Amino acid sequence: MVPSPHKGRGDADTTAAGNKTCLVLGGGGFLGRHLVEELLARRWTVRVFDIRETFTDPAVEFHVGDLCDKKCLTTAMQGCSVVFHCASPSPASSNEELFRKVNVDGTAVVISACKSAQVSQLVLTSSASVVYDGHDILGDDEDSPYALRPIDAYTATKITQEQMVLRANMLNNGRLLTVAVRPHGIFGPRDPNLVPVLIDAARRGKMKFIIGDGNNVVDFTYVRNVAHGLILAAECLARDTAVGGQAFHITNDEPVLFWEFMARILNGLGYDAPKRCIPRAVVYFLALLLAFVSRLISPLVKWEPTFTPMRVALISTHHTYSCEKAKTLLGYQPLFTLDQGIQLTLDSFPELRNEDAERNG
Repeated sequence: MVPSPHKGRGDADTTAAGNKTCLVLGGGGFLGRHLVEELLARRWTVRVFDIRETFTDPAVEFHVGDLCDKKCLTTAMQGCSVVFHCASPSPASSNEELFRKVNVDGTAVVISACKSAQVSQLVLTSSASVVYDGHDILGDDEDSPYALRPIDAYTATKITQEQMVLRANMLNNGRLLTVAVRPHGIFGPRDPNLVPVLIDAARRGKMKFIIGDGNNVVDFTYVRNVAHGLILAAECLARDTAVGGQAFHITNDEPVLFWEFMARILNGLGYDAPKRCIPRAVVYFLALLLAFVSRLISPLVKWEPTFTPMRVALISTHHTYSCEKAKTLLGYQPLFTLDQGIQLTLDSFPELRNEDAERNG
């Protein structure tokens, strides 16, 4: 059994946050829900703003509305000292219009509403992918430039979003402080993407091959560690205004072979992991061809290929990020190790286990 990360902390940090009132934008989503739970555990007063009410909790004040509705947002923010911006479409989506509406247009409204409601801190959930252009990254820090050629519309809009939020630092006569937290490869209980999609592919016999040589190293981040990093960023802003306007990478700080991580998830739920390799160049060319065909037939048929150039790049290149800045300035250390995070994730998906494998011993 994994011990609670709160055990043994004492009351110092929770008491300091005890009178904080915050609003979590996108608090009904995967990361947002975990952040809400972590905030409640640390005795924050929590409000949630989302497009629909996805859960009920007597300790949480839920506001339903559109991110682009400033009046609705401002009402929800009244009396809040901190706004955590976790609202974003899934990176797996191909809806470029939705990415722009939420990540760019919606964020502009969020910044304006923060000013109107006299919010003192805005903490953005950005993405480490803002510096990734499809080529190898090994231990890059926050000084790395934004990707000149973003790998997809999600990344392009996250770059714009982060720039907007960091530029907003010290607005309202210095009363609004902003910071961006850049997680990478988020996984954990209630994950709607990585684990369910991986298992669905395995069940359909589409996890037969390793793309590339299988030696690419990647950072994955357990969802509670991301929530921890977001809270630390807010607490640090309250103590040190110099942190404002900065971005911070947050990962498990345990780089792992991408295909080893996939194998641990697959094997842990009773499925075979791929062992044979296909050259990356072959699959990338095929993905480009399929993308071209998809665009060609789009006026007649809406078809989205499983393999896109972006996905091929993500699963076959190195992309790891340094957390040293977050350790030094925010006091960040992962609350859960990679092993603990994987086990907690596997335990949370009993419905995805391979029953045939278990029956056959």
